[in-house]
Amino acid sequence: MHSQFDIMQIELWVIGKNSFDFVEKGVKEFSSRLKHYTGFDIVYFNDVKRGKKDNPRLIKDKEGKMILSKISKNDILILLDERGRELDSVKFSVFLENKMLYSTKKIVFLIGGAFGFSKKIYERADEKLSLSKMTFSHQLIRVCFVEQLYRAFTIIRNEKYHNA
Repeated sequence: MHSQFDIMQIELWVIGKNSFDFVEKGVKEFSSRLKHYTGFDIVYFNDVKRGKKDNPRLIKDKEGKMILSKISKNDILILLDERGRELDSVKFSVFLENKMLYSTKKIVFLIGGAFGFSKKIYERADEKLSLSKMTFSHQLIRVCFVEQLYRAFTIIRNEKYHNA
């Protein structure tokens, strides 16, 4: 079944490799399910090499420069950030559908590194969303977000996965 979403590209950008098998399995499972709805990829960025004098701000700045060098000015950048707007799953599906219906741009969701985002990343961001008031590891949130993205598409298509 084809839809207007077939031309849209969604990417999840993450910093650092995953060190948990269960996270990798979960991400692969929901990523493969997403392929039925839209173009979806995960882009991995290498951890920033840390010097002895690097503090969290310097690390965030280095990560920010790396991200900004790869993002297009036409991309929609949505930060997954603890200070972002919280949406339940149904409202997130509406948010996502609106982004996809009214834009031909690529949507990039960004999970920061262990210390969060640099000031320049916040300035470039189009939106900030929070998945919870709780704090999750930047690795674990990967599987949580990809599952929510999949859930959003099943809600948009009125499929049985979401039971609310």
